[in-house]
Amino acid sequence: MPAVEVPLAAALGAGLGEDLVSGLDVPSLDSAAMDGYAVRGPGPWTLRGRVLAGHAGAVDRLRSGEAVEVATGAALPPGTGSVLPQEQATLDGDGLQGRAEPGRHIRRRGETTPAGALVAERGTPVTPALLGLAAGLGRDTLPVLRPVVHALVTGDEITRHGVPAPGMVRDAISPMLPGLVAWAGGTLAQAVPVADERDVLLGALEQARAADVIVVCGSASAGPADHLRGALGDAGARIRIDGVDCRPGRPQLLAALASGTTVVGLPGNPNAALVAALTLLVPLLSGLTGRRDPAHTGRRVRLVGGPRARLLGTSLVPVRVSGDLAVPVPHNGPADLRAAGVADGYAVLPPLRKGWGRVELVALPG
Repeated sequence: MPAVEVPLAAALGAGLGEDLVSGLDVPSLDSAAMDGYAVRGPGPWTLRGRVLAGHAGAVDRLRSGEAVEVATGAALPPGTGSVLPQEQATLDGDGLQGRAEPGRHIRRRGETTPAGALVAERGTPVTPALLGLAAGLGRDTLPVLRPVVHALVTGDEITRHGVPAPGMVRDAISPMLPGLVAWAGGTLAQAVPVADERDVLLGALEQARAADVIVVCGSASAGPADHLRGALGDAGARIRIDGVDCRPGRPQLLAALASGTTVVGLPGNPNAALVAALTLLVPLLSGLTGRRDPAHTGRRVRLVGGPRARLLGTSLVPVRVSGDLAVPVPHNGPADLRAAGVADGYAVLPPLRKGWGRVELVALPG
């Protein structure tokens, strides 16, 4: 996907769209690394004035036996041999004495970052520190990658506000999506309710096709009210992934529309939807931004007190983690977020295993 140039204030959380290369030397001139005195030659020295950061120098050039008082960050006059720290100096009128070490306490031009240096690669997450780095290099904008996600929340039984009436269910998936999407470098444009009708879902897909990714919550299974596959077929989409053998979260789907938009289908149950989002949506967005997948870092933990029975398929079990030990949290049904709400991640338990030992950890956003 193409990068978009945005102001620094709007870049936080996105992926860097191009390599960030310094266009200038930092510092731009030799400068003082601490408060003290710029001196030349052996002491004692005669004080010739003062230089503060951001101000012009008191002398054009230091001669042997001369000194100027300097503040941290002040540009050093040509000829400076070293900076004598203030606490090591003795001043009597204009006479200065102390022990100065040649070359000490000077930040040389380009010492921090020389012009032309690669400071961050494409895909690097734009953090507060990276924004500060870019500003220090004189940048007011950054090229970023931030996929736009549009969510369609299906289900005639879904209510979006307050306590659900009998027979209705509160939408618990939409509140999770903004944080999950931002964690992977994208932005959720909107989440709109969609009725359980094939034509309505097809129309909603058409209206959302300008997004980079469409997330369809619910309708990914094979029940009488699940119309995603039919709607995708009507839209001429190509289904790339149709179900993942894991529990919870098996009925998930990934497809490509002719427009280039990717559709991710999530189960309608909240915990299953969360697992599916970590399985498909987060890696997809990370790939689009060229950044490391924050959910799948390769970390492994030792499971303590896991299931004793053999599993027929891969299970993802919410766990609390301390060091390299992971303890399962109860209440892991497909519709139950009680465990996930307090867990650090999911332990991935492969099938047909007696002793779990060390297992993969799929992280949850903090």
